[in-house]
Amino acid sequence: MAVLLILFLLFTPITGISGDSAPQSDRIRTIRSLEKLDDFPLYVMHFYGDYEIPGYKAKISLPQDTQNGLPQGDSSLWACTCFSAKTEKGNQLLGRNFDWGTHPALLLFTDPPERYASVSMVDISYLGYSRADDPAKNPGGLLRSPLLPFDGMNEKGLAVGMMAVPGADPPDDPQKRTISSLLIIRLMLDHAKNVDEAIAVFENFNIVFQGGPPLHYFITDRSGRSAVVELVDRVISVLRNTHPWQVATNFILTGLTPETALASCWRYKKAWETLSGQSYMIRPPWISRSSWEESTTLSMHLT
Repeated sequence: MAVLLILFLLFTPITGISGDSAPQSDRIRTIRSLEKLDDFPLYVMHFYGDYEIPGYKAKISLPQDTQNGLPQGDSSLWACTCFSAKTEKGNQLLGRNFDWGTHPALLLFTDPPERYASVSMVDISYLGYSRADDPAKNPGGLLRSPLLPFDGMNEKGLAVGMMAVPGADPPDDPQKRTISSLLIIRLMLDHAKNVDEAIAVFENFNIVFQGGPPLHYFITDRSGRSAVVELVDRVISVLRNTHPWQVATNFILTGLTPETALASCWRYKKAWETLSGQSYMIRPPWISRSSWEESTTLSMHLT
């Protein structure tokens, strides 16, 4: 699946997320909302009612079919890029390119009780559907789609993306619950309205990548703040933006100098140089003058 998402930011035990405990009327409305938009195929669906993640601090018990996260795949095919920046009109955006297998995709809208509404992308091949299948004829798997957001944005303007990386070494805190690498995106979208709150959600859990590639995460909000969250040496590493844009691709940024990062991936270098050359970028108040001057000097050197 190769999906390009440009999102303008305008604005927890799991006890049977299969949908069996949801009111029958909600399940029917959800399935009836399924619509095929093109022959890729790309679908859109509105999930009605609750998918039973009542509190991210509560005990979590994952359904068996979500324990393993994503298939490992071929790392030579990884070609994801995430970036955040402001437009000339001052709107914050997240640019998100997701290059993976050619799989059917679902644009999913959710609005769970007492949590934030959001829109996310789901690769429904991990729910058992091929490109040749008609999900409307066997829609049961779609009721689990809220568990598998590959990226998304909520009503408060928080957006989250993920990218595969060669390795990750997550914390293993016995006092914390262990959840899948995609379910953490759902919890951030449901419970966090900005980058700081999303990181706080992330820090409540151990993350497992069993059967799938390691990931790092890109988080941004409507204020212009952003962060790349990585799992290195059993520590959660948070790399916040030090200029009005931020970029991440398929390599670990923790511990790298700006020059080394730019030499690590041509896609990263292209996005970084393009964004750093925008004349309307000004120093936000939370970025120190020294960091700003350092990044500006580097930008002038590169261009």
